[in-house]
Amino acid sequence: MKKIAFFLSAGLTSLSLSVPAMATTKIQWWHAMGGENGAKLEQIAKGFNASQSDYEIVPVFKGTYDETLTGAIAAFRANQQPAIVQVYEVGTGTMMAAQGAVYPVYQLMKDEGEAWDQGKFIAPVVGYYSDTSGNVLSLPFNSSTPIMYYNKDVFKKAGLDPETPPKTWADVEAFSRTIMKSGAAKCGFTSAWISWIQTENLNALHDKPYSTKANGFGGLDAEFTFNNDLTIRHWGNLKKWQDEGLFKFGGPGGGDNAPPMFYSQECAMYMNSSAGRAGVINNAKAFKVGFAPLPYYDDVIPQPLNSIIGGATLWTLKGRPEEEYKGVAKFFTYLQKPEVQADWHQFSGYLPITEAAYKLGQDQGYYEKNPGADIGIKQLTRVIPTDNSKGIRFGNYVQVRGIIDDEFAALLGGKKTAKEAVDSVVARGNEQLRDFQSAN
Repeated sequence: MKKIAFFLSAGLTSLSLSVPAMATTKIQWWHAMGGENGAKLEQIAKGFNASQSDYEIVPVFKGTYDETLTGAIAAFRANQQPAIVQVYEVGTGTMMAAQGAVYPVYQLMKDEGEAWDQGKFIAPVVGYYSDTSGNVLSLPFNSSTPIMYYNKDVFKKAGLDPETPPKTWADVEAFSRTIMKSGAAKCGFTSAWISWIQTENLNALHDKPYSTKANGFGGLDAEFTFNNDLTIRHWGNLKKWQDEGLFKFGGPGGGDNAPPMFYSQECAMYMNSSAGRAGVINNAKAFKVGFAPLPYYDDVIPQPLNSIIGGATLWTLKGRPEEEYKGVAKFFTYLQKPEVQADWHQFSGYLPITEAAYKLGQDQGYYEKNPGADIGIKQLTRVIPTDNSKGIRFGNYVQVRGIIDDEFAALLGGKKTAKEAVDSVVARGNEQLRDFQSAN
């Protein structure tokens, strides 16, 4: 039997037992959503619970995405796992490798007699979470993609057209210089997620392979290859622009320092998740916010490809009583309803995961009333994804993102050139891939 390093459990098979039907079967759903989105998530669970009397979904907040995944691993080893756990996109490789621990959603729905049509999902979303045969392994729930936010008032003060955001990186540089020269803002732009936005999406937009084996989708023996001319050039530009004050680093990981620099109008442009739309609007009431796709290098590619997603999906874990799986399948059917998805999308800013939910929003006039709310979905679906733009899938990728942050900091600190920093990311990252491969 193949052993899975993270989800090793000797008592797995003995736990897959049926239990006598009870009046209401409780089903634990571990998640990582706090604040308003967490409250909305609980509201969704209550909606399902009120729609029938056989099952009760019990949401349990487990902290950050890292903490939720780590907690699920520990719980599985102790035979105390929930039926459903929310796992972020960079944990997909880890979950896929745990073949004895996960119950693929396509198989779950089939086994429990629930309707399942993968074709109704938005292709770039569902493709990220599919196996090499095209079968969806986890249910997309909160998907996002990075976009650009910009300050229309600052643009106007600087003599720029507030309705014409920059399209290319040359535009971003030129607009930043104009803005700073005019005194309308102290910096041109900032960004969260050097890894997700300025490295992973950078390569996807320009149709550059991030690794061998179709960006990791083809096997655990993939090797990173993104130390290409494009990544080196872009990291070098970010360093140059930082030195000139055009760009201000938002910090490692999710870049917690980036949002305040945009909200305070210190920086005129800001790149982050489309799911941050509501937060941006709520925190930027002093000025008008514009929304735009991510920029690209038009001398590398005439028109950019699709961006790739972030966010999380819902994984079903094995080892729970059979009766719970009937409830999980019915809950997943409920989550796919257009009205449920459209409401979640419009409240949270996450993307609608089905074509029907997107169309419902159009029919409701939501996008007309909320300009920019569809920028992410249009960017994500503007072309058919290639092997280079459908996403990435690697084990130990959380650690790799930490390495990206380390090496980018070394670049900004003048300790390494762009080539040295990117080459080091790839070399150190490949060590992480080999470690994961050997363990699985």
